[in-house]
Order: sequence, then C-alpha cells, then structure tokens
Amino acid sequence: MGEGPRRLRGPRGPPSPGGGHGVGKAAETGARELTTGESGGPEDEGRGRDGAVKMVKRSCPSCGPEPGGEEKKGRGNPISVQLFPPELVEHIISFLPVRDVVALGQTCHYFREVCDAEGVWRRICRRLSPRLREQGSGVRPWKRAAILNYTKGLYFQAFGGRRRCLSKSVAPLLAHGYRRFLPTKDHVFILDYTGTLFFLKNALVSSTLGQIQWKRACRYVVLCRGAKDFASDPRCDTVYRKYLYVLATREQPAVVGTTGSRACDCVEVYLQSSGQRVFKMTFHHSMSFKQIVLVGQENQRALLLLTEEGKIYSLVVNETQLDQPRSYTVQLALRKVSRCLPHLRVTRMASNQSSTLYITDQGGVYFEVHTPGVYRDLFGTLQAFDPLDQQMPLALSLPAKILFCALGYNHLGLVDEFGRIFMQGNNRYGQLGTGDKMDRGEPTQVHYLQRPIALWCGLNHSLVLSQGSDFSKELLGCGCGAGGRLPGWPKGSASFVKLHVKVPLCACSLCSTRECLYMLSSHDIEHHPTYRDLPASRVVGTPEPGLGAGAPQDPGGAARACEEYLSQIHSCPTLQDRMEKMKEIVGWMPLMAAQKDFFWEALDMLQRAAGGVGPGPATPES
Repeated sequence: MGEGPRRLRGPRGPPSPGGGHGVGKAAETGARELTTGESGGPEDEGRGRDGAVKMVKRSCPSCGPEPGGEEKKGRGNPISVQLFPPELVEHIISFLPVRDVVALGQTCHYFREVCDAEGVWRRICRRLSPRLREQGSGVRPWKRAAILNYTKGLYFQAFGGRRRCLSKSVAPLLAHGYRRFLPTKDHVFILDYTGTLFFLKNALVSSTLGQIQWKRACRYVVLCRGAKDFASDPRCDTVYRKYLYVLATREQPAVVGTTGSRACDCVEVYLQSSGQRVFKMTFHHSMSFKQIVLVGQENQRALLLLTEEGKIYSLVVNETQLDQPRSYTVQLALRKVSRCLPHLRVTRMASNQSSTLYITDQGGVYFEVHTPGVYRDLFGTLQAFDPLDQQMPLALSLPAKILFCALGYNHLGLVDEFGRIFMQGNNRYGQLGTGDKMDRGEPTQVHYLQRPIALWCGLNHSLVLSQGSDFSKELLGCGCGAGGRLPGWPKGSASFVKLHVKVPLCACSLCSTRECLYMLSSHDIEHHPTYRDLPASRVVGTPEPGLGAGAPQDPGGAARACEEYLSQIHSCPTLQDRMEKMKEIVGWMPLMAAQKDFFWEALDMLQRAAGGVGPGPATPES
C-alpha cells in the first residue's frame, strides 16, 4: 500500500495562548518579554504572520524596553521584574540550577542582589540536601553549604584495563561537602565538613589482565560521627593500609563526685575491610587535638598528634596485637620537636614510613628522618645523621614562608606564599620535575610552575593540580610513567607535562595509588587564594641556591646548556635519531607544559612528514 500525503510541520514554537499550560494571559506578555534563548535558530523567524511574538532583544531582563523602541500594536505595556515582590522572584530563582543562579547574578546589579540573597540559597540548599539539619558556619552559611554540596564529588581514573576515562563514585546524601578522603586496600573513606566519616564500599571487578581492580563505590555507610581527622599506613601502596585511625570527640560519662558529662578526644581504630572498631584510646579532657599522622613499621607504629596550641605528642602502638581482645595502657609523650623547640607552633604535619615533616605558623619547615637511606636521598649526605637520635628536627633553608607540602618516600615538594614550587630529594626517575635526573640535596625551585592548587608526591613520581586564567583545571605530572601512573606518558618525563586526564572544574585535592588516580571536588567560598605577589626586587635578582645551570636567572649557564644540546643533536647519525634526541632535550628544558606540548606536537608532525607517514594522532611518549 502506498503512503498518503503527509502534512509537513514546521519547527516547534512556543505553546499557543490557548494551549492551557497553566499560564494566564495576564502573565503571558511579561513572560514573553523575559524569554531568552539561543539566537540564530529558525524557530525565531517567520512567525509574525501567525500572531506569535518574536524575541525582544534586551540588555537586562529587569530593565525597561530599549531606548527608542516602538511598541507593537496590541502588545500592551512591558512588565519589569522589579514590579514583582522580591519574595516571589527569590522563590522562582531558587528552582534554577546552581550554575544558572550564578550566571544570572552576573547580568545586572538587581539580579546580583537577588541571586546573592540568603533566602535563595537556603531553598537551594534544602533542595540539594534535604537531610541536612544545620546550615554550616561562616559569614554566608547557606550559600557556603549549598555550593559545598553542589560541587562535592570523588572522581577516579583506573590505570589498568581498557577503560581510560574519568568516573564518579556514589555521593552520600548525608555528606555536607567533602573535606578529606583516603583510599585503602579495598574501600575509600571520606570526611565531610560536619565531622561525619563515610565508608564508601567499592565494587571489585576483574580487569582484562585477570587482575582485580577497583571499579566504583557502589554504596556507602556512616562509619562514625564527631571525627576531626583520620590516617592510615603512610606508604603509597594501599595494600598496607589494614587499619584506619580516627581522631574524634566523644562525650564521656561523668565520674563519681562530678555532674554532667565531658567531651574528650580519643583515637578509634577500625578495620578498613569491614569498618569494625577494634581499639580505642581516650585522652584527658584538657587535651584537644586537631591532626593525626602515622610513622614507622606495623610493630612499632608511632601516632603523632597535633594539639590546638601547636604542640606534638606521640605514642607507640603495636598493630599486630590490635585484634587481640585485651586492654593495655599506652604512654603519651611530648615529641622532641616540641620539647627542644618550645617556642615553635606547628600548624601542619606530613609523614611517610620513615620521616616526618612539620610546618610552623611562621612558615618554617622542620624534618625528622629515621633511616639512613632516606636521609641520603633527601640531603645527599649522611654527615649530620645520628642513628641514636632519630627525632632530632632538622631545619630546611627556604627563601619564603611555606604554606603546604607533599611528602613522598624519598622526595618532597614545598609551596611558598608566592606560589613557587620547591622540590628536594631523589630524582632517579625525574620525579622532581627539574628537567634532569640529578638528585637535589636542598630545595630547588621549579620555575615553569606557579600557584598550584594541590601537590602530591608518590613513590617515584609527582603530580601538580593547577588552574588556568580561564579557571579551567589541568593535571601535570613528572617522573616514572610505568603502570599508567602518568596517563598519556607511559615512558615518563623529567619535567612536568600535561596528563591526559579531564580534571573536574572544582577539583581541590588528589591522590594516586598503584591502581587508581583520585581527585576530590569541593568548593568552599570562604577559602580564598592565599598567594602573594612576588616583590619587584625579587623578580629579577640573584639566582637562588640550588637552582642549577640553565635557570632563567643564569643566562650564561643556559647558553652553555644549549651549546651542549646542539652538539648532542649533531652527533646523531640519522634524521630519526636527531628527532628523538630533540624530543628528549625538550623534556629536559625548563619550559611550561603548554610549550612542551607544542614542541612535541610539531616534532611529531615533522617526523611523520619526513618519513612519509600520514597524519595521525600524536602520542608523546618521550
């Protein structure tokens, strides 16, 4: 059977006045005046004959008509948004997505005030997190709480298997933003801004190579409340993270002769595999702590606790006996850095298996190294190492105040108040990002990187989370690329290069394990950039100690290095060898990541053209 004639229908326009979609004629005119959309489409053309109203071009919906504009016949007077009650406008705006509310607040002064009202953000916060009982703290509590819950997310990219893309784990509805996270052997733990610690249970699947890899967090439970901080085995390999140590505040029952209960800090130890609590130690109510880190082996695990006053206390626990049902007393003692230097006020700690790093409120850095091998890697000598006094703090010589740090197994990274990055330690795989593979016994500045958001040091590679001028984020890495730990650079790089990872817009911290790369997303409006501008007298000055040859402050050294590079290229016998040598030299030079990508891409194009190979995707692996 043949088909009959079909009625051709034009593009769909807005519903006709008689469509009956719950919009009255009185509000219809004003709604049409406020309509905005994508321009240039066929939907906006050729409908004047049918009585439909065309789009009215306007600079701001809250203002009147354009100057000199003529009213169409039968349309009536336009209606301004300012004529509506403010409560009604706030109620309507609260139904918009957070991204649209922020964009609408940038159109004019009127909408900036309306979209910044706490009433709007209170409704948005209750819509995003209906179970959230408290609005948080700060100057703008509802806006801060809404943005924290809108931007929270834990993203990961597995190194093994065929899927090489960024995925997102399950988001607990009860979580009030994400403050910290820690992956363990089987699961992930997340701490929110209200002190609730969540236990994200993972779904394990078999990869293409027959290995078990982490796929995603399929469900979650609340591990405990009132948590301040938590820690586990400080080694980079998560297979060693059997227990989770949680620093929390608990209400203790009143003792005989007193009335009422008291809040005391305690350390609770949980099995990471099941979330079962196996051990608990409670401190005196007069002692208040804010951070916990671990250092040492399992049978001699040292817990370092940082008080609110900036003092360090330590106690020793034998992890091999934690699963035995018995109670014993542990000795809490003042650490040597606080005993010998009582004037120091420590604000932050970092640790690995055999060393600890302290940052003071004045930006000073002090080090404890417990093994001679790590000491030699970090300082290049064993001259000042005392095996009988491993807790003696060593001061690092730095040109400015240090804000935060990252501590790997045998190398470290420091970020000062001007946003400069300093690296120190073993550089066998190029994990310092200095463009070479020479060890550094003192902090050395990486000139082409500035103002990072987060810094992370692993076993033999380093990662930097940076932000561009358009507020987009990118992930840079250097060092060993084996096992996929530097996506896009399987052979590694001695300089920081841009990794093939799509970074979330609000990413704030990162962590890398043997199996996965993790990124935490959570934006806090009260945490503004703390970097200062470098004084003009120090921008062009004498070179810093330990910067090495070839730095921008040493033009003579840079010239000699370029001459050496040219002689190496000239000694190559074939064009193919010269191209490979040039790619290697580009990796050594202290260039920005975008410049390195440009040179590598250009060299690949020239190499394909010289070899008669057709154009294809570039895979920089040098």
